[in-house]
Amino acid sequence: METLIVNPVRNTGRNTLALITTLGRAGVFFVRSVFFVFYLPFQWRRTLEQVYFIGAKSVTVIILTGGFTGMVLGLQGYYTLSKFGSEGLLGSAVALTLIKELGPVLTAIMVIARAGSAMAAEIGIMRISEQIDALKTMNINPIRFLVSSRLLAGVLSFPLLTALFDTVGILGGYLTGSKLLGINPGIYFYRVETSVLMSDVREGFIKSVVFALTVITVSCFHGYFTHLRKEGFGAKGVSLSTTTAVVQSCVIVLIVDYVITSFLL
Repeated sequence: METLIVNPVRNTGRNTLALITTLGRAGVFFVRSVFFVFYLPFQWRRTLEQVYFIGAKSVTVIILTGGFTGMVLGLQGYYTLSKFGSEGLLGSAVALTLIKELGPVLTAIMVIARAGSAMAAEIGIMRISEQIDALKTMNINPIRFLVSSRLLAGVLSFPLLTALFDTVGILGGYLTGSKLLGINPGIYFYRVETSVLMSDVREGFIKSVVFALTVITVSCFHGYFTHLRKEGFGAKGVSLSTTTAVVQSCVIVLIVDYVITSFLL
């Protein structure tokens, strides 16, 4: 009986200490990554390479996702508003939903799926193949070399991708609302113009910057510390790190979205 009581307490304590250790390691990792962004000389070449990888190569998936999200919002919004005789407010509903919520969140999730997983896998492979240790041997700071440039590139790319997502989504809502369902195009865009305030746009951009810091940090963190995983090493460790990075990034993005929204309302 005593053993049955002690074991759950011991496991709870062990898991709690492991969680605190991981959170502390992640916090130090994030602070060092941000610090090395401003460390001279700036890594302009590597940053531009990551802007291309994170931003430019995500444009296609962002356009497709944004377009169909706007079209779905236009379709669902029309039939919902028509029950109250308010079809003319469709432009407001689509624009505010995209700019304040769905634009930043879905952009972050799409980038996680396309770029975040790749970053976690790439850095994880570098860790298990001892390339990160080789960087230390050559007196090159691996966090500055591998993470800081990605962090800066993410902060530059996420707001631009979010703006593209919002724009395409609003046009998608116009296609279904106006071209398919017969809402006057002038009324649609008039509602978009009058309902969207600069504070709404600012809220979306604030979320996109915070999501960028979150996604890049979590993805790079799990790849960088792949060798510390107890579940497996080598290829299995990299696969587990990549999976964990994607899942945790998506969950944390949703949690952070709620926290930011509660503060900005």
